[in-house]
Amino acid sequence: MAARLFVLFSIFATYVYATALTYSVAANERACFYSQVNEPGVKVAFYFAVQSGGSFDIDYSVTSPSLRVILDGEKERQGDFVFTANEVGEYRFCFLNEMSTFAEKLVDFEIAVENEARAELPIKQAGGSEQEASLLEDSIHSLSGKLTSISRAQKYFRTRENRNFSTVKSTESRIFYFSIAEVLAIVGMAVFQVLVVQFFFTGSRKGFV
Repeated sequence: MAARLFVLFSIFATYVYATALTYSVAANERACFYSQVNEPGVKVAFYFAVQSGGSFDIDYSVTSPSLRVILDGEKERQGDFVFTANEVGEYRFCFLNEMSTFAEKLVDFEIAVENEARAELPIKQAGGSEQEASLLEDSIHSLSGKLTSISRAQKYFRTRENRNFSTVKSTESRIFYFSIAEVLAIVGMAVFQVLVVQFFFTGSRKGFV
């Protein structure tokens, strides 16, 4: 039964062409990536999350082959979008870190082009009942939805882990430098007190003379 469901799922599943990357966007940089769509009407999924750098935010834009802006946003930490590509050609996905003067942003993103054309189930081809075919379709849809939910949950927890780790590193660095500054301040205060006491004793001796 499991092998049968696997074969049916393989036949029924959509074709997906995905690209997952992690890219470091330098300060004042505009980084663009391109994805080719060969036929109109396909679904394009776009996901990104800022893993580290600055306030964990970045500007983004998605442009069609005719230079029409499909999606854009400013100072976003992450995004998960799906849109229908009605034009054939290269779609441009850009990240802009122009508002930052020195901080690099590490961005984890994924671009997926989905072809929704589905083959007929073997049950329908063999003249099976509509009810049985409907039950199998519902099961496959449920499995697909659960897999998508698991994938999104993994991305979410990975992003939170990276951000928390970056915050811990930043806090550790601040504590270290604050401790050094505190030690230097204590040493400076001790030296100042010694000099003040020495000055008073030197003045007292001169007064007695």
